[in-house]
Amino acid sequence: MAYPMYEVDWSVLPPEQNRRFNPAFNIATIKQVVNEAIERVAPVSVRMPTPTRLRDLIRQIRAARTAAEERSVVNKECAYIRSTFREEDSVWRCRNIAKLLYIHMLGYPAHFGQLECLKLIASPRFTDKRVGYLGAMLLLDERQDVHLLITNSLKNDLNSNTQFVVGLALCTLGAIASPEMARDLASEVERLIKSPNAYIKKKAALCAFRIIRRVPDLMEMFLPATRSLLTEKNHGVLITGVTLITEMCENSPDTLNHFKKIVPNLVRILKNLILAGYSPEHDVSGVSDPFLQVKILRLLRILGKNDAEASEAMNDILAQVATNTETSKNVGNTILYETVLSIMDIKSESSLRVLAVNILGRFLLNNDKNIRYVALNTLLRTVHVDTSAVQRHRTTILECLKDPDVSIRRRAMELSFALVNSSNIRSMMKELLVFLERSDAEFKAHCSSAMVLAAERYAPSSKWHLDTLFRVFLKAGNYLRDDTVSSTIQIVSAAPAERQAYAAMRLWSALEHCAVCGDATEKQPLVQVAAWTIGEYGDLLVSEASSNISMVDEDGIDDFTQPSEEYVIDMYQKLLWSTQLSITTKEYLLLSLAKLSTRFTTQPSQDKIRVIIDTFGSHIHIELQQRGVELSQLYRNYAHLRPALLERMPPMEPPAGAAAHDAEPEPDAPADAAHDHHHQDALLDLIIGSDSLTNGDVHPAPAPAPPAPANNNTSSNDILDLLSGLELSTPVVPASVVNNNAPPAALLDGLFAAPLAQDTQTSPAAGDIPPLTALERGGVRVVLQAARGGRTATLTMRARTLAHTLHDFLFQAAVPRTFQLDMMSPSGTVLSPQTEITQVLKITNPSKTPLRLRIRVSYNIDGNPVLEQAEVNSFPADLFN
Repeated sequence: MAYPMYEVDWSVLPPEQNRRFNPAFNIATIKQVVNEAIERVAPVSVRMPTPTRLRDLIRQIRAARTAAEERSVVNKECAYIRSTFREEDSVWRCRNIAKLLYIHMLGYPAHFGQLECLKLIASPRFTDKRVGYLGAMLLLDERQDVHLLITNSLKNDLNSNTQFVVGLALCTLGAIASPEMARDLASEVERLIKSPNAYIKKKAALCAFRIIRRVPDLMEMFLPATRSLLTEKNHGVLITGVTLITEMCENSPDTLNHFKKIVPNLVRILKNLILAGYSPEHDVSGVSDPFLQVKILRLLRILGKNDAEASEAMNDILAQVATNTETSKNVGNTILYETVLSIMDIKSESSLRVLAVNILGRFLLNNDKNIRYVALNTLLRTVHVDTSAVQRHRTTILECLKDPDVSIRRRAMELSFALVNSSNIRSMMKELLVFLERSDAEFKAHCSSAMVLAAERYAPSSKWHLDTLFRVFLKAGNYLRDDTVSSTIQIVSAAPAERQAYAAMRLWSALEHCAVCGDATEKQPLVQVAAWTIGEYGDLLVSEASSNISMVDEDGIDDFTQPSEEYVIDMYQKLLWSTQLSITTKEYLLLSLAKLSTRFTTQPSQDKIRVIIDTFGSHIHIELQQRGVELSQLYRNYAHLRPALLERMPPMEPPAGAAAHDAEPEPDAPADAAHDHHHQDALLDLIIGSDSLTNGDVHPAPAPAPPAPANNNTSSNDILDLLSGLELSTPVVPASVVNNNAPPAALLDGLFAAPLAQDTQTSPAAGDIPPLTALERGGVRVVLQAARGGRTATLTMRARTLAHTLHDFLFQAAVPRTFQLDMMSPSGTVLSPQTEITQVLKITNPSKTPLRLRIRVSYNIDGNPVLEQAEVNSFPADLFN
């Protein structure tokens, strides 16, 4: 521990002892003289011990072995610093603040040093000001009251005669300026931008940049002074000036138009940089001031966007930069990257865009992974600007799918799908199928979905389309999206009879392989599609006529062996007995097996199917048990209904915009023409299904009927009445609301529905017209209140009921494909006579065509599901004006 040092005034000693210190005195004499002097002197000045230096404090903290030991050192030092602050020790204040800032950097509280920072700022010494301003930048923010006290100090220092003091004040103002402080000192900053001193001018421009970010309203004040910055020869001033102008142009369209006049000046500066000789002050790896070049290229990109005249003025200089920049160093690649972005963003010439894409192609061959990633990312952003130029590098892009870096593989995959078109679909799909099989799990879902969409859009033939879909199902396994199953089922159901037989045979081969190899658990979407297809077209699978169908796929492989009926049932039984398949997959298989009972003709097959179905009547899972009981009833009490209930489903309507391969085109014929056959105003399918409207009216779903005794003499009219729900738009009844007391045939009404997914899109809206009654039926009234908004409109749905309370109320809507629809969340799901449910629909109409709206309302009343459907065509013609 350091002891205090005492200073004694020897002049106060008595005359007999008032003498100079004589080394001849012995120690005892000296002690006696000193003690007598201390007793006679009343005030004694005490000097505090010298504080620990910053480097010593750092050593002590780094030497701490535990966090507790480090906290002990910090707390001890903080206590000492507090004591010096209380005693107003100005000698070591600068050192103590420096130590406090280091403690703050370690994450310990240091707010008690804020006022001391202000005292240092007010000091006339530059070393004190430097530490004080640094402390202010680290410890102060606009939420602290102390923040207001620094304004006067900043104003004084901004008028200092020393450039370094002015620089400190400008840096601090830019770092911690609040909107009020920025308004108070903006005029001082604007004055300093005009200073002849390049150092001050550079600092003032950076401070103005920060002030504009905080208070955009002050931008106009700096406009005159900012333009003069581009006439400077000092590169530091030029960089800060270009940065300030860039910020202004990004924040204000008016300012952007104002600065378009400086494009020739920027082109001249950039040209001088390219043509300038070696300058040791600005040279970086053989490139003259790459930082300034990058800043200028970025500003040119902003000024030339959507401006043909400005773009024309910078085309030549961009070509020079692209061809004259050294590419052996990373510095040159940085400039080339900014040049490519500028070329792609402005209205550049086609030859210049090809040059830019070729630069990115060279980037793809670079050994640096970061450069390859940047190239892929930029190509992905620019592929829609010049697709043909990017197509030349397709081989290199596909090679990137094999890169060990996961980020590069992801970008290469996204770019590959952006390059797919009708002319390269076959080769691209082969490469993507290889990538899908080898890719990590995180890629499979996105890749498989994109492949399904690309195959649907560009398929050269229906056979190729089916083969590709089945390969995707095999390689993607359980990573396929759920809607892919329903869309594939729709494609198979709408195909010609020969293609349906081909699909059944191809899927049987895949299903047999899954059952034998035991990998059905990992490929359940494939099992589901195969079960549905074989259930519908199983008779074609075992028919002798199927031997005439060519089973050679696109790769020239024929792996189909015609099975017997008993063998098919054995494979089904093996899959149904599996403990790892999901309940949904087993439901597909069980219903498919029931349908095969009407497709297969031999009695042993019928008996075997019946035994398997009866087994599920006591299954532990309620869904499978219910289906087993219902299907068993078709063999007992309702055998006469089984052929009609299990007959082949009619072709499903494709979703709007989906490709239709009704007729087999030439093998290499593009499939794009098939899309043109769809009506442009075809309504999007609703989520529940794709049922057609008849005069805009569908009757409510009937409530479950009371139990009726079995009657084998039921007339044909009664049978048709019972089956009429299957011919109309029958809602899918969840198993949880099925009435178990209803006849088994009625329970099967919703069993075979295959809901299709809905495409959703978005847009905003506003305006006002009289309300429109969209639906009024069964005591429920739905009113649409429209509001105009130019190309967009807002519809507010209001639903009311007269008597009953309705639960699970759901309102759905669809618009023609040329529109965009965004549905907000409803205000509730329970509708009573005392309440109202509202929901907002925002519709965008780019083509200004009349609006047609298809709506569907579903709800539960006393436990019975009800479905209402209508089409609204009476919207005003000027709704989107």
